[in-house]
Amino acid sequence: MAAEIEGVSHLDRNELAELLDDPAKSDVCVVDVREPEEFISGHIPGVPLIPMGHIPELVEHLDKSAEYVFICRSGQRSLNVAKYLQMNGIEKVHNFLGGMLGWDGELSYGPEGIVDEFSMDKLARKPDNS
Repeated sequence: MAAEIEGVSHLDRNELAELLDDPAKSDVCVVDVREPEEFISGHIPGVPLIPMGHIPELVEHLDKSAEYVFICRSGQRSLNVAKYLQMNGIEKVHNFLGGMLGWDGELSYGPEGIVDEFSMDKLARKPDNS
């Protein structure tokens, strides 16, 4: 991991890209926690959106044994989500250092990936079949 800040490990851009490209790491849940408008205007393909404000109502439904990486615009909101989940018994959490401001990889646009009805299946990363 690139760094540990405020008790949360952070992935840099290269580490996140490698994780997203590694089929052996497909069990790691990568979640965007920005607002829908931000997500629609550009997001990492295949990464679902659960806005930060919805996390408290979903915390009881998250798999406490799963591993999570959170993404936002600059890395601050996602850090707060990671810390909140740690306080609620979810230990394997990471933050994307610098957020989308530091992402120079592929982007998708539009609402696909916005989680409207939560289930852990919605967080599963699917292999790219294109």
